[in-house]
Amino acid sequence: MPLILRRTPATARYYTEPLDNLGEAIPLQMLLMPEGSFLMGSPKDERERQDREGPQHTVIVPPFFMGRYPITQTQWRVVATTMPQVKRELKPAPSSFKGDNRPVESVSWYDAVEFCERLAQKTGRPYRLPSEAEWEYACRAGTTTPFHFGKTITTDVANYYGEATYANGPGGEYRKETTPVDAFDMGLLHKEHELAAIIVSSPLPFAPMSEKPVKTQYRI
Repeated sequence: MPLILRRTPATARYYTEPLDNLGEAIPLQMLLMPEGSFLMGSPKDERERQDREGPQHTVIVPPFFMGRYPITQTQWRVVATTMPQVKRELKPAPSSFKGDNRPVESVSWYDAVEFCERLAQKTGRPYRLPSEAEWEYACRAGTTTPFHFGKTITTDVANYYGEATYANGPGGEYRKETTPVDAFDMGLLHKEHELAAIIVSSPLPFAPMSEKPVKTQYRI
């Protein structure tokens, strides 16, 4: 039976962090993740599960903001070249696969922390990297399946080694490069070595927020 993709519009509360010299590039949008609880980890019968993914346990998560998309190369360049250094230098163009709206990659954890600290120093908002629990809570988006979009995965909804399959899913395209962060209009999906998301530790009353329909929910 062929897989069927269903796209469901949803409304998100968010604010846009103003960054100079972005031009027509994708802005830095910070989405509000509401307070809630979830079952962290994976069940023992989940396909390709690793021992470090358990035991499952309930985690209560306070509200926070998280970037809708991975940090783009333009956003990285703006912070690296226009915001004062906090602890370490940042290369303005570290990525192997070039493109203004492609995700920044080939950066270290220390580089990512410096990026957040520069942004926090400039804006007065407590930007930082997400914790493992915050990251999983946001990615699961209230679901319990292996992926927030369903029980299997396809290259129609994510960029990965598409010649490999999971849970009777179809083989797909192996692109061999990154794609623009909005290529699948989903956000919060990332590859290893990309700066996946930044976070503000709590909802800030001085951050002007808007409500906007966003089409980010796929189900397989």
